[in-house]
Amino acid sequence: MTEYKISLIPGDGIGPELTEATLKVLESVQENFGIKLQIIEAEAGDVTLAKRGAALPPDTVEKIKISHACLKGPVGESAADVIVKLRLMFDLYANLRPIKAYPAVPVARPDIDIFFVRENTEDVYKGLEHILDPNTTICIRLITRKASERIAKKAFDIARLRNGKKKVTAIHKANVMRVTDGLFRDVCREVSKQYPDITFNELYVDAASMRLIKEPQEFDVLCTCNMFGDILSDEAAQLIGGLGMAPGANVGDNFALFEPIHGSAPNRAGKHTANPISMILAAKMMLDWLGEKYKDPKCLHAGQAIEKGVIYALRNGQTVPDCGGNATTVGMAEAIAAALTVKTG
Repeated sequence: MTEYKISLIPGDGIGPELTEATLKVLESVQENFGIKLQIIEAEAGDVTLAKRGAALPPDTVEKIKISHACLKGPVGESAADVIVKLRLMFDLYANLRPIKAYPAVPVARPDIDIFFVRENTEDVYKGLEHILDPNTTICIRLITRKASERIAKKAFDIARLRNGKKKVTAIHKANVMRVTDGLFRDVCREVSKQYPDITFNELYVDAASMRLIKEPQEFDVLCTCNMFGDILSDEAAQLIGGLGMAPGANVGDNFALFEPIHGSAPNRAGKHTANPISMILAAKMMLDWLGEKYKDPKCLHAGQAIEKGVIYALRNGQTVPDCGGNATTVGMAEAIAAALTVKTG
């Protein structure tokens, strides 16, 4: 039996509820696919900050270091002290966010299948902010050739593997930010020449935000710098039923962390109606990554089964109110978990 150590951060707000739901599905994965997951729970977020004086304690970092991958629930106001630090600490330079329409969910179009590849380690999220005087502040936007090149290559590699349009669209604002976005644009153009089998085009970020609403079916892989990718992927998630449908991965060369792309929604905590699909599909992405990294077909098959289980639950109305049903968060997860043992599709 294959065994993986998974560090698990439940997070804040609805995070613990999503975590409980996701563990139901992962338990079914272990029972049905011969995969052993050693779950190592770790603390991080607002509650941890209040309790221990640090949003990301050293022992949590150590637990993550000894794991094969990390699965994280949403955290609250301390997110910059948790996920942004972890991205930099582990050099998780690629933020991967699939935006895909699923059946029986209100969507803008049923053929939406977009994949955001967002640079994850620099831009204004580097946190280089300074106070010049009481009335003047500045934020340094850092864009490097190295980071731009590796995220562009990641985007083209993903486009080559997908069954979509084999197209990469670089999103920038080089007509205004001529130096920083100019470098990002130029590097994307250079990298595109190494992939003659992939169509390449560019859009200014304002035009891209409009066209995501107008014609989302035209997009395949979107390659963006950090802040633009964060904003556009949240916008795009609304086209497929909201942020509760959108998983995310933070991937480096040797490690990866998986999470929902949304926040902790404290106003919904304890109601047990939050959509668990975002975190369940994040777990699916985790299994896919483990399968690819460790050449483990069991993980790849399990990842495919989770997605089919999600579709099965949606089609059969075993869903939370956000998706048109009346199940609880854990109840929906149990329906997905049960579907892993039957024919789903």
